[in-house]
Amino acid sequence: MELRKINTQDALAQWEYTTALPEDENGLTNPYHGVSYDEYVKTVLPKLISYEHPVDMPDWFVPETYYYLWDEDCLVGEFRIRHCLTDALRNGAGHIGYSIRNNMRGKGYGTAGLKLTLEIARGIIPEDEIYLRVNKDNVASQKVMMKNGARMTGEDDTHFFMRIPK
Repeated sequence: MELRKINTQDALAQWEYTTALPEDENGLTNPYHGVSYDEYVKTVLPKLISYEHPVDMPDWFVPETYYYLWDEDCLVGEFRIRHCLTDALRNGAGHIGYSIRNNMRGKGYGTAGLKLTLEIARGIIPEDEIYLRVNKDNVASQKVMMKNGARMTGEDDTHFFMRIPK
């Protein structure tokens, strides 16, 4: 199993994964649901790659890198690392967002993928802890986070706020 940074060589698999994701599932937003392959390659992919070293972005934007979890030749999940936090992210979505392909859930991919993502995040983020947020009704993702050393530090009406030591 490996994490691969978003890239042009894996464009077809990344497009298939990205466009199949719902527009919003368990708090992970995806404005690219259903875009054509041509639009993905010409517009979306370069945009997502540029997020790692953004230029001319709004003040609220933070650098973000997309990674994809592969099991041999099968792309099974997406993991996003925000390199730093604004106040809104600190009290919201946090550093890492992720998803696992529906038919691959419950097989340990979330736990393994988050572990690999945390190894990378620890070298990127400046904060002392890695911030995550999970929907209260997403018990599977809560377990993934806990297996990776998370502890709950707060909640709102619909989310738990989790922290993992850096």
